[in-house]
Amino acid sequence: MKNILYILLFFIGSLSAQNEKIFDQANALYNEGKYAEAIDRYEVILNTDKHSAELYFNIANAHYKLNNIAPSVYYYEKALALKPKDKDIQGNLAFANNMRIDAIDNLPEVGLTRFVKKATNTLSFDGWAKLSIGLVVMFVLFYLLYYFTFGTGKKRFYFVTSTLSVVLALVALVFTFYSYSLAQKNNPAIIFAKESKVKSEPNLRSDEAFVLHEGTKVQVLDTVKSWKKIKLNDGKTGWIQGEDLKLLNNI
Repeated sequence: MKNILYILLFFIGSLSAQNEKIFDQANALYNEGKYAEAIDRYEVILNTDKHSAELYFNIANAHYKLNNIAPSVYYYEKALALKPKDKDIQGNLAFANNMRIDAIDNLPEVGLTRFVKKATNTLSFDGWAKLSIGLVVMFVLFYLLYYFTFGTGKKRFYFVTSTLSVVLALVALVFTFYSYSLAQKNNPAIIFAKESKVKSEPNLRSDEAFVLHEGTKVQVLDTVKSWKKIKLNDGKTGWIQGEDLKLLNNI
């Protein structure tokens, strides 16, 4: 059993070292202006299922240099998903989006929906889950202190604190489930076809609703055979051939 483990660790270490070597080779090609060749080397690493924000970022940069709109937007989005606060990724994604033909306005959210979504997005799903657990632990600790304390002042403090902890834990739990629900519904994709005709129904005989071009980001709502129901940021919906887009959530 130990021999198998040593072999596995050696294999993983060798693969990691090989990927680092290929990554350096790809970076050298990029610096020489050989962007297509650099992409080929970066994709060798992708094929080993070793993914990182740095890898996606460099692939996106190479595609951007070649004016490949859809792939550059796609890989910047992949990088941003792993490092959502990275300013370089955000800036380069903005430049890539400026190459797109489609200009789509965001549908404004108002009132309670806007507030709840903004509050939910302050933490990730994991963050809300950990906060919920932490508050439950606080509730148990302060309740035990309340139970075993006899001083009136301290007893009141522990009771109030334990009550507040359990209330906040319930609020955090609600945000946890809501964050999970948003994550489950979030199924973004990038249009890769130069021009794609969006239909009102999932068949070629239906009316054309509108036209999209490469690099546009959409949300996939449903799938019927080879068709994908999509939604734009401005609220428009329609059906598109699955081959015309590429899902961002796929590795």
